Amino acid sequence: MSWVTALPSSDDKSYNTCLLIVKRYSKTHIFLPFHKDDTAMDTAPLLWSRVISHTGLITNIISDRDPKFTSALWTNLHRLFETKLSFSTANNPQIYGLAERMIQTLEDMIRRFCVYGLEFKDSDGFTHDWCTLIPALELEDKTSVHSFTGQTPRTFHSFCLTWNQCSSSLIEW
Repeated sequence: MSWVTALPSSDDKSYNTCLLIVKRYSKTHIFLPFHKDDTAMDTAPLLWSRVISHTGLITNIISDRDPKFTSALWTNLHRLFETKLSFSTANNPQIYGLAERMIQTLEDMIRRFCVYGLEFKDSDGFTHDWCTLIPALELEDKTSVHSFTGQTPRTFHSFCLTWNQCSSSLIEW
């Protein structure tokens, strides 16, 4: 897990930060919009509703020493769920190489989008901004062949479900 910060404010909720989550085995990326000042209490419900409820409990999280992950709330949640929280050293390319590359891609896509303005109206009159890019970016990621696995994260996930290889409710990320 890594934070992408200093993004332009988005929509009426003024999101300006994005939490990047990389599933370790399938290399799937999940992007969650947040506010820069959000606390662990703000982060936990979205992590639950967008990640844990779909994939199961996480057995291992590797992150930097961000206060959101070192707070009493996270410490107690990890103890309750018997989750291992591993902290990396700053700028460790072995741990953060994949996340850093995806952060660059995300920032580049947002930057390109923002060149044309922070929002646009579609043919139906609905207003969109960079947060609306997140589902498309996640879909593109899930259907693109990853150089390490040689297959798409979606294929990897389907294989696990078909062969019952990854059916455990505890997923290592």
